[in-house]
Parts: sequence; structure tokens; C-alpha cells
Amino acid sequence: MTAKPHPLADTVPMEAKLVEALPVQGAWQFEPKWDGFRAIASRLGGHVELRSKSGKSLARYFPEIVAALLATRSDDYVLDGELILPMGGILSFDALQARLHPAESRILRLSHETPAQLMLFDCLALGGTGLADRPLAERRAALERFHARDGSAMLLLSPHASDLAGAQAWLAASGGALDGVIAKPLDQPYRPGERAMLKVKQHRTADCVVGGFRRAKDSQSVVSLLLGLYDKAGLLNHVGFTSALGKQDRAALTERLDALIAPPGFTGKAPGGPSRWNDGKESEWLPLKPELVVEVSFDQVTGDRFRHGTGLVRWRPDKAPRQCRMEQLDYALRPSELADISGPRG
Repeated sequence: MTAKPHPLADTVPMEAKLVEALPVQGAWQFEPKWDGFRAIASRLGGHVELRSKSGKSLARYFPEIVAALLATRSDDYVLDGELILPMGGILSFDALQARLHPAESRILRLSHETPAQLMLFDCLALGGTGLADRPLAERRAALERFHARDGSAMLLLSPHASDLAGAQAWLAASGGALDGVIAKPLDQPYRPGERAMLKVKQHRTADCVVGGFRRAKDSQSVVSLLLGLYDKAGLLNHVGFTSALGKQDRAALTERLDALIAPPGFTGKAPGGPSRWNDGKESEWLPLKPELVVEVSFDQVTGDRFRHGTGLVRWRPDKAPRQCRMEQLDYALRPSELADISGPRG
């Protein structure tokens, strides 16, 4: 068998532009936006490549996916997809990140204990025929032929919908767990590296206790609010932050927060540790009495905290701090549930 990589193995994935709403005119294909690692998978004879969006090889971190690709009867293809990792039937971004580890023994152990999957949603080449210049409708048909022949528990086929109602149903029925929806033009070729698709991200809100804050070094005014939620044991755990304070009167807000400074702030998991934004130094913060509640918007949750910064929606003086519980983050969508949501669409 050949040991050369596929000529299209280094294809840069086509990307999506963030929009406020899904398109209502034109011919589009809608797909779920999976929360994982984007990957271009290719095989030519006995040579398999698995590359990230940045072009780096992911093969050593996901040996079980490499084995699944080598086990296919087809031996000449390039596929676009998302590496996902279910734990207890729930997708875990933390578990994916744990794979990016220098120790091969650890990677091999995790690949057996918690195997990843490759969710496929595009086909750039199959059986010696390049498809990148073909419209999506033809590429999807080729992908479905590949999956019908070589699909497995490791190589999955992402659901799709050709109607806007189907895509909107995913967002509504997923309870906020779905990361979003991608819209792809049916009549367009694959455009590597371009933002030729559209994406609508799912945004949810949560009511959080302000358990602390950080000051700006220059002015000493508030620069970010530290957010907390109560767990079942009644402990206030740090879950993220918001620095989207907008045009608020920061002087007045700082004065209000200064009057509430009192330890411990967070009684469970607390902020702290070296910060990559602060030259590795301990990140300083001031604890507050748990009296203020703020509603924030967020997109993704990793473990028990917001993965990114949040947006400040409004203050909630009507909400008791003890009502702000961790359950607000408990939206875990299983792939099987998404298949049920999507239904037999085409």
C-alpha cells in the first residue's frame, strides 16, 4: 500500500460567519453545530491523516479514530467532520482537551476508556474523484454513499435538514444544549479557508450571584464581575465572569461593590491560580457578600463553568441569591437525542 498522504490532506476547512438568524431565502442545507474539534480526515491506501483547523496533526491524540479510518473498505477519500467525545452518552469538551497530552501511555489509555467519534458532514474526495469543486448537494450524496459503506460506531453521519423549520426545531427542542446551527448553500462548492457558511449560535441565560470582582490596575474601578452558582451542598462555586459592563457608570458600580467587600465570597470552588493573562502571576480578586444577582448570557459550558466570558443582560434585584443554582447549566444533549430531534429530514 502507498505511504503517501492524500493530495488534499492539507485542505483548510471551510468556515462559517456568525449571523443573528438563519437565512429564509435561497437553497440551504442546515446542520447541527457540534461542540468538538474540527478535523479533516483523509486516507490514501495505508496512509491516514487527521488534521486540525490550524493544520496540526491530531492523529497521535486519537489513535482509535485512525484505526477506524484504516478499517474502512474505501481507501481513497477526504472527509470534513468534528471530533466529539461522549462520556455517559453526553458530549464532553473537557475530555477532548484531556487528549492533548504529551504522554502516549495516557492517550492510549484514554482512547480505550473513553473513545472519541468523528461526526462527518462533508466529503471533499472519494474513490479518486475530487469533489471540492462540486456543489454541496453532490458532496452530501457522496458522503452518504461513503457512510452507507463504511460508517461505524466511530464514524458517524451528521443529520441535516433542507427546511428552515427543521433547523429551528433543533434549537427549540434541544433546550439550549445544542451549540448552534450551520447553514450551507446547496449550490456552492467547498471553499477552503473562507467563511462561506453561516452559523447561528445558541445563547442561553443564567441568573448568577456576584461573588467577587476584579479591579482595573490603572483606575481601580471594576473591570469584571466574578459569577457564582450554588450547588446541592449549598456551596457557592465560581462559574465564570463577565466584563461586558457596557456603558454603566463604573464609578457608581465600584462604589456599590466596595461596600459589599467581605470574605470568603465563594465557599466552594473559587477563582485563583496563575493567569495566562497576567504573566503567570496569581490573579487578584476581591470577595463580596452574596447579595447581588445578575442575569448573563452565555454560549458554551465546559464542566461546571462557562467556557467563555458572558454578556451582562440585566441586574436581578427581584431574585434571591440562593435561587441561583448550578442546575441552570444542566443542559446535556446526547447525540441520540439530536437524531430524534432532527427526524427523517432531507
